[in-house]
Amino acid sequence: MKDTYQARPYLLAETTWQAVKETRYEVAVLPWGATEAHNYHLPYATDNYQNDAITEAAAKLAWERGAQVLVLPGISYGVQTGQLDIKLCMNLLPSTQLAILKDLCDVLVRAGVPKLVIFNGHGGNDFKTMVRELSFHFPQLFTCALNWFKTENKKGYFTHLDGDHADEMETSAMLHIQPHLVADLSLAGDGFDKKWKFSAMQEGWVSAQREWTQVSKDTGVGNPHEATAEKGKRYLEAVIGKVADFFVEFAETPREGFYK
Repeated sequence: MKDTYQARPYLLAETTWQAVKETRYEVAVLPWGATEAHNYHLPYATDNYQNDAITEAAAKLAWERGAQVLVLPGISYGVQTGQLDIKLCMNLLPSTQLAILKDLCDVLVRAGVPKLVIFNGHGGNDFKTMVRELSFHFPQLFTCALNWFKTENKKGYFTHLDGDHADEMETSAMLHIQPHLVADLSLAGDGFDKKWKFSAMQEGWVSAQREWTQVSKDTGVGNPHEATAEKGKRYLEAVIGKVADFFVEFAETPREGFYK
């Protein structure tokens, strides 16, 4: 019988116990997304599809360059406390996220994995304070959080630059990686969003949670109508290249060499 086994060794979901027990992994990558409304044209799991596409491609490049990187199965639910009145936006509280992270970090420490990247694909997730707490509980595991949507400036790729949810960038990304899940753009809302009234919030030195249904009538923030698969391909290739470079550098650098 022909052997059809083609597991990718940098994805835990596809890897066997035989391979796992013989491999010393240097970096674990935990994709963390969300399940939420994305205007009228993108699927609820948009953030998760994007996370999977980017982490799988970046880990492949990193693995081929010798980095012992392992992508864990992702978490598909994120913080939606500003969208509780939007049907089936699936909410996890930050305290729940921290509890999950503590359990998973314990597993990684037991396995001897020294570094963790929390790979964030959802703007409502904020892992900064959690990283601080994890460093207290698990000092032997160096943990960092990566927001992939901040890796590459959108200028030069897209026409509309001021959106951050189901906008031209996200729509282009999905047209590239999951085109069959993108509804006709004629169905999409315009993504218009109301801005904060307060100048302090506009300037960024006061922050608060947006109440989504008060901000956007279609759940989108940013005009998606000039999105194309070609734009998404160019942008994601740049993002994936940067992420892969970080995975390699992070894996290769001993902890005592993290500062210069």
